[in-house]
Amino acid sequence: INSPPLFPPAHPLQPPSTSTGFKIPTSYESAVQARRILALTPLGTLSTVFPTHSSSKTPPGLAGMPIGLMDYIADCESSGNPTILAINIATSFRNVAAGSNITLSLQWTPPYPPKKRIGAAKEAVPYSAANLPRFSLLGYLEKIADEEVEAKALGKCFTDAHPDAKYWLPGNSIHESEWVRLVVTSVYWIGGFGDRAYIGWIPIEEWRNVTKGEWEDVQLPGEKRGWKEWAVETLGQWEL
Repeated sequence: INSPPLFPPAHPLQPPSTSTGFKIPTSYESAVQARRILALTPLGTLSTVFPTHSSSKTPPGLAGMPIGLMDYIADCESSGNPTILAINIATSFRNVAAGSNITLSLQWTPPYPPKKRIGAAKEAVPYSAANLPRFSLLGYLEKIADEEVEAKALGKCFTDAHPDAKYWLPGNSIHESEWVRLVVTSVYWIGGFGDRAYIGWIPIEEWRNVTKGEWEDVQLPGEKRGWKEWAVETLGQWEL
């Protein structure tokens, strides 16, 4: 059973969809897109909260305050649980060790600009980021046993995505580190604007059941040059 799409409040840059026969993607179709984004996106934001007890390295008054920090991730397991090289001294992992929950947020960033850009200035984002997919993975960190790391070649998978990470692999002389996976228990997805994209929770069974063949068979906006963006195509005043 698919959850009904949720629609955000009206937005001045959100024209009604005029496509005939257009169908909002299902939660499963959105899960396939999300799994492709996970596979193609090596960076994400880990969000945790500061613990209630004080620390010599943390200013006073931060107990319970959330903090989001960029970290390296890799899609090395077929289950959809991201692989993370946890540096134990890093704030995100210190907070988790002190009892914090954790989420990983990802967004799709097209490698190419659309055929017609919103702005011509170099500094301007050339596409409507609000119209592109983003999502959060809620769950918990689980240490990966050395035998499993070796059997699944997680080190190679991770350093293929992040060559510089070879300097802080477990056993390095700089920082104590360990392999962990984010065991995903909930997925919240925003596929874009609600009149043309699914917005809401993706059932965890759908997230886990997506196959590599399925996510390899879809294409995200901007993966190829010359893609069309509805925001520019339908709002003539945006064209430059």
